[in-house]
Amino acid sequence: MNPTNIFQNGQKLTQFVARQPIFDAQQNVFAYELLYRDSAHNAFPVGTSDEQATSRLFFNTLMMLGPDKLTAHHLAFINLSSATILENFPKLLVPQNCVLEIVERTNKIAEVTQRVKALKQEGYKFALDDYDGDDKWAPLLAHVDYIKIEMDDVIIKTNMRIKKIKRANPHAKIIVERIETHAQFHSLKQAGCDLFQGYFFARPEMITYKDVEPGKVIVFDLLRFTAKESLCFDEIQKQVARDVAITARVLKLANVRSGSTKLTITSISQAVVYLGEDSIRQLVRVLALSELGADKPSELTKLALTRAQFIALLLGQNHAEMVGQGYLVGLFSVMDAILDTNLEAIVKEFSLDESIAQALLNNEGILGQSLALIRAFELDEMDKIAVLMPAINSDLHIGHIFNYVLDALLYSDEIIEAIAE
Repeated sequence: MNPTNIFQNGQKLTQFVARQPIFDAQQNVFAYELLYRDSAHNAFPVGTSDEQATSRLFFNTLMMLGPDKLTAHHLAFINLSSATILENFPKLLVPQNCVLEIVERTNKIAEVTQRVKALKQEGYKFALDDYDGDDKWAPLLAHVDYIKIEMDDVIIKTNMRIKKIKRANPHAKIIVERIETHAQFHSLKQAGCDLFQGYFFARPEMITYKDVEPGKVIVFDLLRFTAKESLCFDEIQKQVARDVAITARVLKLANVRSGSTKLTITSISQAVVYLGEDSIRQLVRVLALSELGADKPSELTKLALTRAQFIALLLGQNHAEMVGQGYLVGLFSVMDAILDTNLEAIVKEFSLDESIAQALLNNEGILGQSLALIRAFELDEMDKIAVLMPAINSDLHIGHIFNYVLDALLYSDEIIEAIAE
């Protein structure tokens, strides 16, 4: 049974859940926000209200997989409506593992405030989402542990809001959402922002290849070799053998992949024979990616792996011959941030074939549309997703997308865990 589904009356129901990282000031992952979607964009049971459906399906997924699985053992921020706060849904969660988000559409403020006060006595923590300064939130502000605001178009306006909120609510940590650039991140940090949410880490700060550390030259070579149409195992083995850390990780990951066969991988040659060309190509790319991203937030490496696996799953049904290329497109889509340079230079440096290059640079072809789709999902651009799905595969629906994303997230977590020191 796919972990993203449950059976009810013989029917398989898709579980809709996504996650977005929240970073601390050192760009370490502090928590993940877990998100559900409304029925305007997915297939919830007929006759069930939006609120009931999102709550039930979300918690079915949460109960099946567990918050630790969904958040890779980080704190979980969970969006709850007024009704689900007033009912017993929070009691399904262990208070130490979660922060309950009071969404901007919350009503019955007085009742919700009393419920929040009672739950806080039991150890639960709360965040007020999309705080806009409206006086109606005043009863809740004294009881929330986190206050979330969105970036304004003018950064100085956001900075002023942070300082004002912190003065009035010194007990609460401030989270700013939708951060797009490093410049915004640094400015918000100086203003006193505590936690940060958005894709600012994926924007490169321009430097040149000459600044790449010597040990990473080996990784460059590995990536260059695996980008070729024909893989030379001798080249791969020689390069891996030059770096003890990479060798150890290759062997470790190969042993993990052998699973229940009880086979112990003791050499690169043995790993190649056991895994075969496709798997060793993927293995080397993953390891190379993790090495190049060693001085970046680990979430950046996870993002690359998630995109790669998502595109591979997306293309697996109708475009199986493109799965390998799709995986590479996903990996290379964040290489500009990892290497601190632009994608045009990377495409040229690695001599990527034209279809991969155009997918990365211009979102062209099925590969480019697949990359555009996962990016649209990350930014919650559901209208764009609706346009891209039939262009890629006429049989696709939003339930497939959520399933692929969740499977890809779990895959990236497992890979990171396998290659971690």
